[in-house]
Amino acid sequence: MSPESIEKFNKLNKIAEPYDALLFDVDGTLADNISAHKAAYVATAAEYNVLLDDSLIDETAGWPTIAVAKEICIRYNTTFDVHEFSKRKSAIFIEQFIQQTQPIDYVVEHLKYQIGKKRIAAVSGGTRSTLNITLTVLGVLDKLETLVCAGDTPNGKPSPEPFLLAAEKLQVDPAKCLVYEDGIPGVQGALAAGMGAVRIDQL
Repeated sequence: MSPESIEKFNKLNKIAEPYDALLFDVDGTLADNISAHKAAYVATAAEYNVLLDDSLIDETAGWPTIAVAKEICIRYNTTFDVHEFSKRKSAIFIEQFIQQTQPIDYVVEHLKYQIGKKRIAAVSGGTRSTLNITLTVLGVLDKLETLVCAGDTPNGKPSPEPFLLAAEKLQVDPAKCLVYEDGIPGVQGALAAGMGAVRIDQL
């Protein structure tokens, strides 16, 4: 790791000290793949004759894909099957982009360092099939005790529901959970769940 990454790694270890469980977002937090997700959204939207401005993906960071698809329909005054859009976006991402996934090194190394010290889970708005591949590419899938993803709760981020489900599965009090995020919706959900939150992009 670079000196800057080592400094951030040490910061994360210090922030994590008072907590019993660590809940990691995946895309943009463990995985440096937001530009790849944006490209997959743009390519999928093009198939529906929508010229998508990818800044919408920054705005909706952490949302389930179906929720993003609904937002695209609203913003671009169009209608399409959001479930089909979601499946197609996942397929394009897996076919064209997933193997390019790189780790955000200081977050992935922090996760590995905390194994055996803290309970560890991932909480993501992505689909389980896509996340399993992403986490395998990063080499951390087998390090997680549980994975909460799109469809596991009635509402996704910024709802607290995915985080509360992860705490329940780990049998840890929400107040003793720390959430790692790179976007506002995830932080909103974590705070609404009564958890601590850290923006890894603002260290």
